[in-house]
Amino acid sequence: MAEVPTLLGGRYEVGELLGRGGMAEVHKGFDTRLGRPIAIKMLRSDLARDKTFIHRFQREAQSAASLNHASIVAVYDHGEDHAYTESGGSTINIPYIVMEYVDGRTLREVLTEEKQLDPTEAIRVTESVLDALAYSHRQGIVHRDIKPANVMVADDGSIKVMDFGIARAMADANATVTATSAVIGTAQYLSPEQAQGQSVDARSDLYSAGCMLFELVTGRPPFLGDSPVAIAYQHVGEAPVPPSRFAEDVPPDLDAVVLHALEKPREARYQDAAEFRTDLQAVRLGRPVSAAARASAAGLAGAAAAGTVLGAEATQALPRNDLAAAAAAADQTAAYQMPEAPVPPPPPDTSEHPLYDDEPRRGRGAYVALAVAVLAALGLLAFGLVNYFGTDEVPTVAVPSVVGQPRQTAEVNLARAGFTVDAVVAADDEVPEGQVISQTPEGGVQAPRNSTVRITVSGGPDNVQVPDLRGRSLDEATQLLDDLGLAVGEVTDVDDPDAAEDEVISSDPASGTDVKPGTRIALEVGTGQVEVPNVVGMSQNEAQRELADANLTVETEYQQTGDADEGTVISQDPKGKEKVDTGSTVKIVIAQKEAPTVTPTTVTPSPTESPSPSPSGSPSPSATGD
Repeated sequence: MAEVPTLLGGRYEVGELLGRGGMAEVHKGFDTRLGRPIAIKMLRSDLARDKTFIHRFQREAQSAASLNHASIVAVYDHGEDHAYTESGGSTINIPYIVMEYVDGRTLREVLTEEKQLDPTEAIRVTESVLDALAYSHRQGIVHRDIKPANVMVADDGSIKVMDFGIARAMADANATVTATSAVIGTAQYLSPEQAQGQSVDARSDLYSAGCMLFELVTGRPPFLGDSPVAIAYQHVGEAPVPPSRFAEDVPPDLDAVVLHALEKPREARYQDAAEFRTDLQAVRLGRPVSAAARASAAGLAGAAAAGTVLGAEATQALPRNDLAAAAAAADQTAAYQMPEAPVPPPPPDTSEHPLYDDEPRRGRGAYVALAVAVLAALGLLAFGLVNYFGTDEVPTVAVPSVVGQPRQTAEVNLARAGFTVDAVVAADDEVPEGQVISQTPEGGVQAPRNSTVRITVSGGPDNVQVPDLRGRSLDEATQLLDDLGLAVGEVTDVDDPDAAEDEVISSDPASGTDVKPGTRIALEVGTGQVEVPNVVGMSQNEAQRELADANLTVETEYQQTGDADEGTVISQDPKGKEKVDTGSTVKIVIAQKEAPTVTPTTVTPSPTESPSPSPSGSPSPSATGD
């Protein structure tokens, strides 16, 4: 492989290798113009002559550059640079993408080290990923490959999603392909529609996010197998196991959210990222999750109890060869697919029996069915007898009033009165955190002993965290604040060489601050202009550096003069203190020494010899000079 260029575009220094993928390498770099660390993704040199890969790489740059969100790794620039010359004389140009450098680890590295995350931390990470997906989906971009390796966890705890808009061109050990050999994702996080070669949409990303959340809380993906095809088969036709089966600290509501995200038909799962995030937030705050999530959990539980199999119809869309391979591997992964569900009996033999066989033999399934029918009949009989003869009246007691009490005190008082307690937490700006806001049934009402009393406990004010708005356009910042229940306050225009017009420079309160819903956030935004520094009298190097720091382009001329030191700026256009658009050209004139004055040389003719005296003895005219 050719040597990597040390300077790209005359601006970006290429440093150490950070990672290598199927079609590109990522290096740490440095932007010499803006003086900041960056990450540089370069197309592998052995693929740089393939137009297909080059076009895909360019599409990635264009897709990612259109996304500007705090939870998405930013793309600053892209281009191509000469890498090397082949022996035949042809040159190879290497496309590259300049990205934000995130100082941290991928979520895959975190999982490798910690095995699994606490449910609360897993929810926090997934909420940030869903924020990024909600934004990208609004821009019409589907990620297609959400997985832990594409999520960065920065050292400050922030979450960044990488590799938006990538059309993968090479498969690795975990890649699943269609019949046309086009890579469509990573097997462990593949949506059923991707596995079947169908078109994808935003809901496909949400299924992958559900797979990732499953792995965050359990330490393993929802489906495992010996090959990508076997795993894809399970995504299409096998019911997922609740995460709590592998991690006891997963609450039932989180089970419901994950199972709803992993619904096979895309119409049955979450329809947008905001809906998914709202349910996760409800789990984190102790509130009830959506009825749709609870219905998914109940439906899967019912399917397990009835021993139903999802794959009979769903797997028909898989290619025949892949289906056979998946079926062969299914036995090896059965331990992870609803172990409590009974295996359905084989279909009855409908072939014609020989004439000498007086009665067909009953299989084990027939006796099981008969036993179930008998038990069902006995149950119905018992139900009818109870309704006919009546039952003893259940004793009731007065429900104690616990509104305003601390949660622990309220639970003790209700338990002493003979009730079961179901507590939920809800935000409240008036009731102190930990105190009971309301109860059902209300205090003083007669209720059956051992029945359930539901209490709602205050979780304190439902504060909202101000997002990082730096680098966003004013319209994007306004939309994001509106999505969070916040509003834009005073907008101040600031001349900043590093900010485009209407690009947010800072916010007040600053990002990360907890504020109440409805708070107005003041913003400083760029004007797209900059004040030209006065560089007259500076040396050429000082002037060029000063103008470059102001994000201005320099045009240089030279003029001979004796009125200024050589190499200093004697004039500029535009003049200092004038405002111009960022990136404008400033013409500077540099003093040069005047050329030395050349004095003309006077040539004196050599003297002429005197002629002989005339006979008269008088001098000749030439001698006298007359």
